[in-house]
Amino acid sequence: MDFNLDEQLTMVRDMARGFANDVLVPNAPKHDRQAKLGPEIYEGIAELGLWGLTVPEEYDGAGMGSIELAVVLVELNRGCASTGVTVSVHNSLVCAPIIRHGVAEQKQTWLPRLASGEVIGAYCLTEANAGSDAAALETSAVRDGDNWILNGTKLWVTNGADAGVYIVYARSDPSEPRARGISAFLVPGDSPGLSVGKQEKKTGIRASSTTEILLENVCVPHANLLGAEGRGFHLAMDTLDGGRIGIASQAVGIGQACLEAALKYSNEREQFGKSIGHFQAIQWKLADMSTQLEAARLLTFRAAKARDSGESCSQEAAQAKLFASRTANFCADECLQIHGGAGYTDDFHVERLLRDARITEIYEGATDIQRIVIARKLLAS
Repeated sequence: MDFNLDEQLTMVRDMARGFANDVLVPNAPKHDRQAKLGPEIYEGIAELGLWGLTVPEEYDGAGMGSIELAVVLVELNRGCASTGVTVSVHNSLVCAPIIRHGVAEQKQTWLPRLASGEVIGAYCLTEANAGSDAAALETSAVRDGDNWILNGTKLWVTNGADAGVYIVYARSDPSEPRARGISAFLVPGDSPGLSVGKQEKKTGIRASSTTEILLENVCVPHANLLGAEGRGFHLAMDTLDGGRIGIASQAVGIGQACLEAALKYSNEREQFGKSIGHFQAIQWKLADMSTQLEAARLLTFRAAKARDSGESCSQEAAQAKLFASRTANFCADECLQIHGGAGYTDDFHVERLLRDARITEIYEGATDIQRIVIARKLLAS
């Protein structure tokens, strides 16, 4: 059940749901095996205007907000989590910081191309020694007249192999401690010295491109500095609030797919002369899955509405991601248990849902990081 969806949100949800049912669900197993999304996925997203869902209309986007994006991402991830995270990163980690922190020229240069899907965006923060401790990043940005020279290696870059623009976080002032000396840069994908490194072979979301990005003396104009110099870490954390809502939405979508699969199998599978849905042990699993899933959905939509209102939403986003990601994994585990041995094979989609769910507790801030964020907000209030 969906709560408090007005006419526009219902229309947006139904559009995304139709695409998920007609295109994503039938193709998800194939794309999982191939570890790559097909061109029909990118084209379909473009036709629906989902690349630019949150981009203002003046830059050829749909001009919608975080709540519309959350509703769409639930549906896309219900069909294919690899597609869902691709759209989430593009909107919440790339378009959003350009919209919120970019100057007019940067917006005019990039947002129309991002909105159409001509250019796919990627977010480059994580490094070998800078995961949860993002302020420890070592990628350097050295000023050279009207340019910056970037050197370093970024890891776990979603959309890495497909991106036309990367938002790269680098240390622009090594004399400043940790977070204070970090800046953000818009780096075109065809920049000399920028190359795609290792393509990660992942347990889940296999069709989503996840790569290393290598920066070797990449020259970026000062005009490509995103936000104020030395304020990149603040920009990154603000951006991650939106990203966490996106991953919470992903988790709700995966959990919804698990519940639907479990309900279908519970009605079809017979043991001891009746469908297994008649047994209390199965009924309690379904009840717990549904209840936790609805709570996760409400937390996610609450966080999205808070972000759209302009309020600080760090606590709400962290709570949504914490609860929704754990719920997705709970639902995936219970769904597989209901399917029994059949669920452990690729005859059903259940094992893929289990694999896809696991990452939601790791990226955009691991589960324990969300707890730290929440606790600090509580203690400071």
